[in-house]
Amino acid sequence: MGETSKAAFRVTDGLRAYLLIAGMWIRAGMTYRTSFVVTVFGNLLLSGLDFVGILLMFSQVDSLGGWTLHEVAFLYGLSVTAFGITDLLLGSSEVLGTRIRDGSFDTLLVRPVPVLAQVAADQFPLRRFGRVIQGSLVLGWGLFAVDVDWSAAKVLLVPVMLVSGAVIFGAIFVAGAAFQFLAQDAAQVQNAFTYGGTTLLQYPPTLFGKELVRGVTFVLPLAFVNWLPASYVLGRPYPLDLPTWVTFTSPLAAGVCCALAGVLWRAGLRSYRSTGS
Repeated sequence: MGETSKAAFRVTDGLRAYLLIAGMWIRAGMTYRTSFVVTVFGNLLLSGLDFVGILLMFSQVDSLGGWTLHEVAFLYGLSVTAFGITDLLLGSSEVLGTRIRDGSFDTLLVRPVPVLAQVAADQFPLRRFGRVIQGSLVLGWGLFAVDVDWSAAKVLLVPVMLVSGAVIFGAIFVAGAAFQFLAQDAAQVQNAFTYGGTTLLQYPPTLFGKELVRGVTFVLPLAFVNWLPASYVLGRPYPLDLPTWVTFTSPLAAGVCCALAGVLWRAGLRSYRSTGS
């Protein structure tokens, strides 16, 4: 079997294991349906408070960094929806540090299932679907209300942003999980880049200094989630002088992030030496 075939088999095996484990947790969560519905609804309301804060800002000003309310809603919806998808699918990885400290991570190593699939699907949090719903509602409103001369390229960029953004956030989740092999108590560090990253992207890039914009463009490429492509869609100038074709490279940035996250994950897993007890 060639290397390509082996890699494809590992991916397929991991996806199958993920679906089986996630399905088990979903069935367990749906045992108490009323509790599940209340939890999802509560999650939707809590995640919506962020946008309520933005609405309160616009009750006092006409624009933020030169961007209108509908344009900020477009940014917000893209960021929250992309992050919500990733948080739903990979959010459980943030508890990896706890498993390493209490020794329960060892049980994942002896199962004939890819470890990353087990970590990602562990206690699958279907309640977080409320964030996806809330982000999608704001995105839909922003798309309907924003003043854009739509072209085929701009229409295509919207789903590309969502998929690429979810993949970029997913790579950050995996890289953060890999870091926990070293730090063992780094969940808050991981959250600073994941939850903190999506909060940053909810606001226009023109609000921030150029050094920060450069950092999230060339170092941690969060700008490819929405800032860069959304600036093109809305006809807004980007704070950095970049060629137009960079707007369409979100899938490339997502692929590079995935490759680096995979390297970090494998390195972290090889460095694991159990708790010693």
